[in-house]
Parts: sequence; C-alpha cells; structure tokens
Amino acid sequence: MPDHAERPDHPLERLIFFSDAVFAIAITLLIIEVHPPHLPFGSPWQAYVNALLTLWPNLFGFFVSFFVIGAFWSGHHRAFALAGRYSDRLVGPNLQMLCAIVFMPFATAFMSANGGMLVPSVLYALTLVATGLLNIRLVRITTSPGIVRSDVSAIDIAYTRARGGGVVLGAMVSIPIAFWFAPLSQLGLLTIPLFQWLLRRRVTRRFARAA
Repeated sequence: MPDHAERPDHPLERLIFFSDAVFAIAITLLIIEVHPPHLPFGSPWQAYVNALLTLWPNLFGFFVSFFVIGAFWSGHHRAFALAGRYSDRLVGPNLQMLCAIVFMPFATAFMSANGGMLVPSVLYALTLVATGLLNIRLVRITTSPGIVRSDVSAIDIAYTRARGGGVVLGAMVSIPIAFWFAPLSQLGLLTIPLFQWLLRRRVTRRFARAA
C-alpha cells in the first residue's frame, strides 16, 4: 500500500468526483433522447409493437453509446486509480475530454434520428475518435512521473495507456464502412475489443522481450 503522501489528495479527489458526475449525466442524457411512443387509448397491441419497432434506431444508438461512454469512464477510472498526486496539468485535458463526452448524446441522437445516413454516421465516428484521442492524452498525463503513484509498475502503466487506442482504432474502422454503406457503420465498433486485446498483447510481448 502507498504511504500517506501517495494517497489522492483533496484537489485530485474533487477532480475525480466532478468527472464521475459528468459521465453519469452524459450517460443518462442518452435515454432522454429516446421518446416513448404515445398511441390513442384502446389501440390494438399490434400498433404498440409497431411503434416500438420504429424506435429501434434510437434504442440501438442508446445501447451502443451507453457502453462506449461506459468504456471511457472505465478507462478514466483505471487511470486515475493509479494517480497519487494532483497537478494543474490534469485540469485542462480532463475538461477537454469531458466536453467530448458531453457532446456524445447529441451525436448519438443525430445519428439515431437520421439512421443510415452518411453525415450523421461519420460525425458519430469522428466524435469517438476525438474523444479517444483526448482520453489517450489525459491517461498519459495521469500516468506520468510526478502524478502516478511510485508503487505502480511500468507494465501496469503501459497496459492502462494501451487500452485507449482500441476505441480510436475501432471508430476509425467505422468511417470507411460509413462511406461504403452507412447503415452498417456501427459494426466497426465491434472491433474495439479486438484492438484492445491486440494492444495489450503488444505490451505483453514488449515487456517479455525486455525481460
């Protein structure tokens, strides 16, 4: 266990609490954009089923973005769990990444309301790329000397840094798919776990060679 000097100080805790609140609000706003259908009283059950089926693009966008934002929160949580000291260098990059997170419900709603269209699909993918790059920058600062705890191993830092690249690469895969056939662009996001696995494997091999 780290000594008292290595434990997160009050400014760092405030930054983490604020970030968690922003993540929670952004992930909640996703469902607000999915408006439940309202049918006349006494409508047949088939009408209710059809009304729900018309919402499938919105629901699909909700679930995709829910887990994407959840992945960003998980990476943020993992990186800051390694931090032991506050630094003013964290504030700007953290706010920039959170700004991209807050924008994501709009990008999701725009894509869901215009399902299968090129521009909304590309905007959504570019939003993920921008968020991912900002997240990579923030994680690197959080795990840099002077901020990261001294008891954190180099391989743990490398694993934490490598995970963020999976979202960026997966989102970049979805962009050419959108230009080819926009309705299937979100399938590119399914490659995110694969890229994360490949990046972690790369780290493992690099440290194995060094050993």
